[in-house]
Amino acid sequence: MRKEDKALIIEKLGQELKEYPHFYLFDLAGLDAARTSALRRMCFKSEVKMEVVKNTLLHKAFENSEIDYSPLYGVLKGATAVVFTNVANAPAKMLKDFMKNSKDETPALKAAYAEEGFYVGADQLDALCAIKSKNEVIAEIVAMLQSPMQGVVSALESGASTIHGVLETLAEKGE
Repeated sequence: MRKEDKALIIEKLGQELKEYPHFYLFDLAGLDAARTSALRRMCFKSEVKMEVVKNTLLHKAFENSEIDYSPLYGVLKGATAVVFTNVANAPAKMLKDFMKNSKDETPALKAAYAEEGFYVGADQLDALCAIKSKNEVIAEIVAMLQSPMQGVVSALESGASTIHGVLETLAEKGE
């Protein structure tokens, strides 16, 4: 590969690191063409972008970035795919689903950068699945805010019927 081509790839990876807030590194060693194709289709359906990259070029892109990605340098060995995403837990859930249908442990999670934190090792997959997306957090907050309001509204409604009953009773006694 020519030096100019390498520089273009490093620049492209750098732009993607800036564009996407989260990314995962998968180990693709042992995947045949059919399973790699199936993984790419799942990525497309999950709205994540997967690229197979040379480790040295990705390392250079990490070094050129404003963020210190040094905790990820140690996993840049073997066949590596970078999965870029806007939703922190989407690739983790996708990988878990993909591995359910797999007889072996490939592809494996090497590492991830999600919610401004580093997750290194395949054992971090469950922790990454548990990360809540922005929409999930907003839905939980709305539900928490609605709960007290619903209690107040129902108390007011029940209080209104109680007051109405008391007033009717008093009106009947007055006659």
